[in-house]
Amino acid sequence: MPISEICNREVIVVQRDNTILEAARLMRQHHVGDVLVVEDRGGARVPVGVVTDRDLVVEIMAPELNQMAITVGDIMVPELATVKENTGVFEAIQYMRAKGVRRLPVVDNGGGLVGILTLDDLLELLAEELLALAKLVKHEQKKETMNRR
Repeated sequence: MPISEICNREVIVVQRDNTILEAARLMRQHHVGDVLVVEDRGGARVPVGVVTDRDLVVEIMAPELNQMAITVGDIMVPELATVKENTGVFEAIQYMRAKGVRRLPVVDNGGGLVGILTLDDLLELLAEELLALAKLVKHEQKKETMNRR
């Protein structure tokens, strides 16, 4: 299954010059733990960085920096790991593990933003699949019991 089938296509995005306060407000408003930093390139939104709620706490709030003066571009993680939309789920999991990331922007062949794949998305998918397998085992046990009477 390609990750384009399970990624979240409603991605909260900001530009490099947005303030940290604006990013934090967007995270709160949309109940998300990150915002993607994008640049417009030829009509496509290309992800260039990410800022997480943890970044805000560790980099801005703990040292008591001015949230109005610091931009998203100042603290974003610039070496962004992305994955193509036709990548398989298992391959995406391996890539996330290798890169040590919990979120992967999903891009098309031109690098344009398609969505985001998060650890939460994968856990939900895997939980659903495990539940389906457990139900299959239970069904087979009942079927065997009924056939042996």
